[in-house]
Amino acid sequence: MAAKNLQVAMFPWFAMGHLTPFLHISNKLAQKGHRIYFFIPTNTKPKLEHFNLHPDLITFIPVTVPHVHGLPHGAETTTDLSYPLHSLLMTAMDLTQPSIEASLKDLKPHFIFYDLAYWVPAMARGLGIKSILYNVVSPAMVAYTLKHGKKLHENYELTEIDLIQPPVGFPPSSSIRLSSHEARGMAGLGLDQSGTTGISFTERIIICRSDSDAISFKTCAEIEGHFCDYVGKQYGKPVILAGPVVPVQSISTLEERWERWLGGFEAKTVIFCSFGSECVLEKEQFQELVLGLEVTGMPFFAALKPPLGVEKIDEALPDGFQERTKGRGVVHGGWVQQPLILAHPSVGCNVTHCGYGSLLEALVCECALVLMPQYGDQIINSRLMGGDLEVGVEVERGEEDGLFTREGVCKAVRLVMDVDSDVGKKVKANHSKWREFLSSKNLDSSYINGFIRKLQDMLG
Repeated sequence: MAAKNLQVAMFPWFAMGHLTPFLHISNKLAQKGHRIYFFIPTNTKPKLEHFNLHPDLITFIPVTVPHVHGLPHGAETTTDLSYPLHSLLMTAMDLTQPSIEASLKDLKPHFIFYDLAYWVPAMARGLGIKSILYNVVSPAMVAYTLKHGKKLHENYELTEIDLIQPPVGFPPSSSIRLSSHEARGMAGLGLDQSGTTGISFTERIIICRSDSDAISFKTCAEIEGHFCDYVGKQYGKPVILAGPVVPVQSISTLEERWERWLGGFEAKTVIFCSFGSECVLEKEQFQELVLGLEVTGMPFFAALKPPLGVEKIDEALPDGFQERTKGRGVVHGGWVQQPLILAHPSVGCNVTHCGYGSLLEALVCECALVLMPQYGDQIINSRLMGGDLEVGVEVERGEEDGLFTREGVCKAVRLVMDVDSDVGKKVKANHSKWREFLSSKNLDSSYINGFIRKLQDMLG
């Protein structure tokens, strides 16, 4: 019997850090001939159209984001909002349920991939559609935040005490642990109210996981298989892996001004610091970070959002900073072509906030990794990379307040860049091993083929 061509609907959370990886997996599936229906906020559609590599098979379906009191008019994704307003956007996403359901009745896909819309599995089940929780966070994060012995639908709260140590049965080979301030912060995030029902964010996540037909991750068994096995056992359902889903390298070229600037330095000497599209630092920490880059004495390119309470990046820079670093340092507040910068011959170090997608991109490049997680899953990702895999060095922070210093930033950069030191040698060797593995021919295709087979098997 011939394998069935799949029809898949995609309904990611309205954040660029979720929409983009959902489009990456859509491209991989479409490359194999499967049809994708991609739900996307109306005005966000043009921002992602050029990343659609298979417009004949990937159809963008515009979603009108309902207005919610307190939500700025025209706001569609988390990029348009400060963090305290994200719960209002989640409410707006929940209010799209009737229109999503009507579309699914017409489209009749085999599957719907989702992540934060907890109502999708029950709705899909009523329509005869399989629901796949497609995680853009790591299996290590999901595994660490399981609470052993807790019924998945009861009043589910994770406390600071719960999070300092991993749950019972967590893979013993892992060194992942949280400090008290990290555990306190993560517990606080989980208690935030989210969406129209008054449930907490943690409850939303648990329902998303427990009601799905299968849980999926963009990772490899070779890297995080033990965490995937643990998650599957706890939830009693299939965990299917899509592989690293590293996006196809763009055929575009680096913006001329950055190509010219980076081209003025020797190979592997420039530090590239990027904290993603949504990470915003307090002003004092922003200044410690850029001063830390300055005191390394190395050339640097920092792509950062203006800190809290500041509109323009220049207004936040320390006194005399621009004069002291003129010619060897850039702090840029706008969007940059991160994969192309990481691949530039002059870039030798990547200071990252440890977003999961950014780390997978960085692992396939030669840049040494300095890990600076800010909150939530980024902390677990950093411990995975710096502790379990030993492919980078995490910047030291205060045990109680969680603050980093310029000295700590400089120390971490110098450690990973010193290939004659024991630490430098170890992280370079480990990074090379995983880069070679992730870049190996047919790895990506093999995982995607296996992923598709497992989806087809679910249809019987």
